[in-house]
Amino acid sequence: MTAPRSWSSDVEVLEVRRVRLVEVAAPGLSEDERLVMDGAWNAAVRANPSLFDGPVAASAGLVREEPDGVVLSWMRTTYRHFALRRAPGVTAWLPALFVTVVQPSDDGRMLVGRQSSWTAAPGRWQLPGGSIEPPAPHAPLDIAALRRNAVRELAEETGNDATPDDLALWLVTRGVRGSVGVVFRAPSRPADWLLERHAALGASERAKGREPELERVRLVRAPEELSGLGGPCVDHLEPVVRRYAGMASGGEEQKPDGA
Repeated sequence: MTAPRSWSSDVEVLEVRRVRLVEVAAPGLSEDERLVMDGAWNAAVRANPSLFDGPVAASAGLVREEPDGVVLSWMRTTYRHFALRRAPGVTAWLPALFVTVVQPSDDGRMLVGRQSSWTAAPGRWQLPGGSIEPPAPHAPLDIAALRRNAVRELAEETGNDATPDDLALWLVTRGVRGSVGVVFRAPSRPADWLLERHAALGASERAKGREPELERVRLVRAPEELSGLGGPCVDHLEPVVRRYAGMASGGEEQKPDGA
């Protein structure tokens, strides 16, 4: 690694140039665990009918690959399996695998958003991004697929139509419960333009009778500003904002090649 890892609230942050993904088989569930999972999922759907049990990739582990990469093991599952996280005493739940995008503004800040009430984590502040939909059976999941996923999430949540080539691989995070995120950096955009794009997206969504996925966005410069957002933050947000703030304040910027 060309930069040391940093820790905040037990979240691991690694600056990387390469990510290699390896598919592994998902562990089976006992009959009792499956019954608990189905019960937890049905309760979650009753509370939020917008939830759906589609295919999703889960994390199976992260290993450093010197000098400047990581190997991410992943497995195929569905969103139903993630409901086990809410079941007391159950240890068979799977950590998430997701992508996020650091979207800088031209005045040195970065974009964060608060999830709408219909999402899986209403009211939570995070970077634009989301879970990863696995490819067709026997097809590889690679960094190009992650870039495409990140670009789609950025457009759907902020109205910013970037291209995969616009995104530079930057960080990999591992949260307090083992969920792994691949963090890309987008090109800087004018601050007013970023806010206007999200406002236009929100107006378009509301005209169709639905709320945008990120009900509100803000531009932040330092981790200390997160406490003033008015709501919980995803566990990796503070350390990523801290790393970005250090880079923006004059620290040496790594130029990831995204291989």
